[in-house]
Amino acid sequence: MPLPSMDTPAEPAPSAGAPMSVPAPMAPAAPAQSVPQQAGTDCSSIQKTLIERKNLVAKANSASNSKKKMTPQEACSLFGQLQANGATGIKWITANKEWCSIPDSFSEGFKADHNKVAAIRTKVCGIAAQATKMEAQAKTQAQNGGGGGGLLGGPGLSGAFRMPQGAL
Repeated sequence: MPLPSMDTPAEPAPSAGAPMSVPAPMAPAAPAQSVPQQAGTDCSSIQKTLIERKNLVAKANSASNSKKKMTPQEACSLFGQLQANGATGIKWITANKEWCSIPDSFSEGFKADHNKVAAIRTKVCGIAAQATKMEAQAKTQAQNGGGGGGLLGGPGLSGAFRMPQGAL
């Protein structure tokens, strides 16, 4: 029984300067020969993971290109899902690489994309945590009667503002 095609169109990688750039999922090349099915292993079961990954990447790319930007918390959640999807894919690829004739280039590319997603997720979730902390501080300051006692919410006459260093 021939294997179903695992070819899915790879999305072009967004520019490196984009705030929400996501590595595009790689598509494996389907082997031309017929391979008997191993008991309990369905070589097409990775398709579900790849389709889910493609949808998550499309969601991230559309959010970065739309006028209404994603909040840091939403981005953290999305990249968390993408990272979990990558972990599932790597686990499946590692377990079935030989049996399903998965090319080395695909597995290496998938792992590289997964590592990029993990790095982006770390940054995005750090920003989300920082934004949450800043929101909490702003609420606390608002409840305590404003800023630091100055006319415009600044530190007042305490001299807390520093002069800029270097040439202006």
